[in-house]
Amino acid sequence: MWQFVKNTLSNILGLFLFSLLSILIIAGIGTVMSESDAKVEIKENSILRLDLSHPIVENANSEENPFADLLGPFVENAEKIGLIQLLDAIERAKIDTKIKGIYLESTMPMASYAQISEIRDAIEDFKKSGKFVISFADSYSQKGYYLASVSDKVYLNPNGLVEFSGISSNPIFFKKAFDKLGVEPLVFKVGKYKSAVEPFIREDMSPENKEQTLSYLNSINSFVFDKIARSRNLSVPTLNTIADSLWSFRPKLAEQKGLLNLAYEDQVTDELMKLVKVKEKEDLEFIGLNSILKADSPIKEVESSDKIAVLVAEGEIVGTKADDDAIGSENFNKELRKLRDNKSVKAIVLRINSPGGSALASDNMWREIQLAKKVKPVIASMSTYAASGGYYMAMGTDAIVAHPATITGSIGIFGQWFNLDNLMKEKLGITKDQVKTNAHSSFMQTTGALSDFEKNVIQQIVNEGYESFTSKAAQGRKMPVEKLKSIAEGRVWTGAQAKQIGLVDELGGLKTAIQLAADKVKLKKGAYKVSIYPKKKMFLEKLLESSISESKITERLIQKNIPWADAMLEINRIKNREGLQALMPYLIELK
Repeated sequence: MWQFVKNTLSNILGLFLFSLLSILIIAGIGTVMSESDAKVEIKENSILRLDLSHPIVENANSEENPFADLLGPFVENAEKIGLIQLLDAIERAKIDTKIKGIYLESTMPMASYAQISEIRDAIEDFKKSGKFVISFADSYSQKGYYLASVSDKVYLNPNGLVEFSGISSNPIFFKKAFDKLGVEPLVFKVGKYKSAVEPFIREDMSPENKEQTLSYLNSINSFVFDKIARSRNLSVPTLNTIADSLWSFRPKLAEQKGLLNLAYEDQVTDELMKLVKVKEKEDLEFIGLNSILKADSPIKEVESSDKIAVLVAEGEIVGTKADDDAIGSENFNKELRKLRDNKSVKAIVLRINSPGGSALASDNMWREIQLAKKVKPVIASMSTYAASGGYYMAMGTDAIVAHPATITGSIGIFGQWFNLDNLMKEKLGITKDQVKTNAHSSFMQTTGALSDFEKNVIQQIVNEGYESFTSKAAQGRKMPVEKLKSIAEGRVWTGAQAKQIGLVDELGGLKTAIQLAADKVKLKKGAYKVSIYPKKKMFLEKLLESSISESKITERLIQKNIPWADAMLEINRIKNREGLQALMPYLIELK
């Protein structure tokens, strides 16, 4: 009896404490959210502080998250910077008379060369206002230094280093691991450069893959080195010598060669005090990215209801609804139809940052783009990637704008299959049997071997998919099919190379694409608004609708804490892919 009473009282107490804690959490979130909604007042002689230590995505779909450290594994974009929001902040700082300069912290920006270049261009434009830009870091990655080099002064801790040694790509191959496990990868592709399948069937890069990789690496490296040379008043040959000699890893040599100046953080603080004419460190007024976006914008509000819509499509392409890490054709098509039917939207800019994905989903989105451009102009703006399925989307638009450092092309399709019979039987001791009504009733329904006939069927499907892809690409680019095929073959190009061979129309960033869209509908600057889609959601709304699945939590915790996490997660993504893939050669990460 006494045990029953104890258990009952314990349950009541536990329920009471849980309810009390829930009320306190909700009240706390409400308080924080009301504070985050409050307008920020920019003080005189302020400095815009740009801390680029978090991953940069195209559009941050949540408000500033005060619980980012706690909820990061569960909520999309909890710790991410939106490129669109960042460019907006720099533009505001340029115009706002209360802001005197930018203090740039770009130790190791988690962004691509294309994204960093757009930020760099915005800062160059900011400098035209006569305001200062100062950069400081204890150390710089090559991307960090590339961005910092646009500053009036680049400062490095006297005991720091700069990772300035050129650009490399370092793919991982799984063939030996599959051999040991008893897994037989079967691949079906068209195009000698379509190397997305190489990590499964080779131990190294094919000659064709090395050829294309070196080509696009040299293209991006030349672009980056030229930009740095102009900013630092150095020659490109000098920069190549510095890179080959690894002089930047020795701070005094880096200073002697003209890359930067050495100073401790307190010395940089003293310089900032002089620039804004204050005598005490406490009088320095810094304003961050989120705060400046909450302040009243100095940009004159457009009275017209006319809009240029920017529809952001970022991530791998999948054939369903998707979260912020992928492009779901269902979500995308729904948004595009809304913009097509919206009378106030005069033109649409598709901001694409995708390595590709499902061929079927890519084709479904291509079709929706065809329908939209019958109603109003549709312009593609390429970011880091717009390759394979990403290019499939872009080729259906009225015009394509790419950044010189964009990775694009990869026009090709592949299929993959994994025979797990040996793994199951020899390694795990698992056997199987089957009963079927027709010769191929189990075709693509098991993880076993395929007959020669079945392999031939899959290859024919891939061939037909490639013919469809290339014919539509030729139609979109107004190019003979044979000429298009000569630059297809799954080959990857940079934006600069793609412009030369006719795969894109103009070089530039999002700003260029928006201007091109406005020109198409004869809208003058100041006569239209720019609206970003999908619409941003409040943090609490995002939290409530987040799918806090076990797999989502596990993936994010693995990425944070386990070496080789990306390779492990890539294998998992491979396993989950269905149907034919219009995907670039693995996920290219340039360092």
